[in-house]
Amino acid sequence: MKPLAALSPRAALVTTALALAALTTVLVLTLMYGGNFSDPVGLFWWYAACWVLFTVALLALRRVPARHVAWLIAAGAVAVTVTGLMGPPRTSTDSYRYAWDGRVQSAGISPYDHTPQDPALARLRDPWLFPTGAACKSPDLAPVPHTGSAPHCTRVNRPAVHTIYPPVAEAYFIAVDGLSPAGARHKPLQIGAALISLGVTGALLLILLRRGEDLDKAAYWAWCPAVPIEAVNNAHVDVLGVLLMVTGLGLVASRALTRRAAGGVLIGAAIATKLMPAVVLPGALSGVRRVRDAAVVLLPAAAFVVLAYLPYVLLSHGSVFGYLGGYVEEEGYDDPSAGSRYSLLRLVLPDTWAFPVLLAVVAGVSLYVMWRGDPRRPWNGALLVTGWAFVLLTPGYSWYTLILIALVALDGRWEWLGISFAGAAVYVLGPTYDYGATLSSLAYGAATALVLVMTVIRRRTARDQAAVPAVAATAPVDERR
Repeated sequence: MKPLAALSPRAALVTTALALAALTTVLVLTLMYGGNFSDPVGLFWWYAACWVLFTVALLALRRVPARHVAWLIAAGAVAVTVTGLMGPPRTSTDSYRYAWDGRVQSAGISPYDHTPQDPALARLRDPWLFPTGAACKSPDLAPVPHTGSAPHCTRVNRPAVHTIYPPVAEAYFIAVDGLSPAGARHKPLQIGAALISLGVTGALLLILLRRGEDLDKAAYWAWCPAVPIEAVNNAHVDVLGVLLMVTGLGLVASRALTRRAAGGVLIGAAIATKLMPAVVLPGALSGVRRVRDAAVVLLPAAAFVVLAYLPYVLLSHGSVFGYLGGYVEEEGYDDPSAGSRYSLLRLVLPDTWAFPVLLAVVAGVSLYVMWRGDPRRPWNGALLVTGWAFVLLTPGYSWYTLILIALVALDGRWEWLGISFAGAAVYVLGPTYDYGATLSSLAYGAATALVLVMTVIRRRTARDQAAVPAVAATAPVDERR
């Protein structure tokens, strides 16, 4: 078999199509295999097979003629995305909380005022979200207080705490609930996520097309295995934040003040969806030299976040930040010695230094991006800040990296995708290795090494290419010709 780089254009087209067909098949088998508690190691190898086929498809795509790239990416995006609809959520129960929050709001109640197990909301429960009896034996169900001998449980995780999701996410939940037919269960949220995911692919293609850049970069998102698994099957609302962020950065890249302000609004909407997109703000301010230029982006973003929260503040009796503080404590972000957080920093630093050093490094990278970044390519700096934030935080939830995948698709530095695969390894294999720091260090360490090696290679290549014209310009001219 010929190396992929030596394929003819026609052979490359066929190879890409076959790799995509294999990828969709393996994705379906992966999602049918089971959750991450039944056989984590086996599930991880299915994940790895998906990423291998994804890599083959990307390499073959480089040899495909430009006139075929857009439709091939779009067709592949549809095929890959649809695989996420093949069954109920396999490795996360977050979407059940989304469904519950939507149902509570449809009943005219603020989602921030009651916990799912609050008896005041018992009338909203149904056998799907709140099973009883023998159905409560599943390990991913949480018990709830009850009367009588039969056990009561819920698919909603952390039923004893208030919701954590920001207002745009909550607006999305109630919209899906309102559009869902009775008894639809998990499927409307998956379909909504699939449509949003395809919207991200479309936004990426439009931005790249308008800028005259290689469209094949959009495949980093469109075909990535993490998208159908985390964005579609598990229906994580992060995908909505990604769509808003990508569109916002596309507008911020414009020189027109009105478009930059509109981009700030969309980035604010992304932050009001999942908070995490706030990490792209330094990239959105790339190369900013004047306060006015920064305010054009920051003020609309901040105004949107405040205005989005305001209705819930007025309608709620409890805090609209819900379980946010408890979540930070539970996940070990405020205790560097716990779990797998800051695992790379803890290899070389005392535990108590991890968080301050993380803040210092991220602040330094952010300042560098804002001072030296390219305002025409804000995603370049956003990827740098986001990538290093993940490297130092070493998060244990793989869907967090959806934002990183989209930035890679805009920027093109594929090596950062290793961070996403590392996140998947930590999440899937976590039950086997007790969510320890060793697993996190190995996974994120390997991904970081890939980033560092490719950074050196890219800089040497750029230096060598810059030297060629200089040599040609100083070469003596043979006047006899």
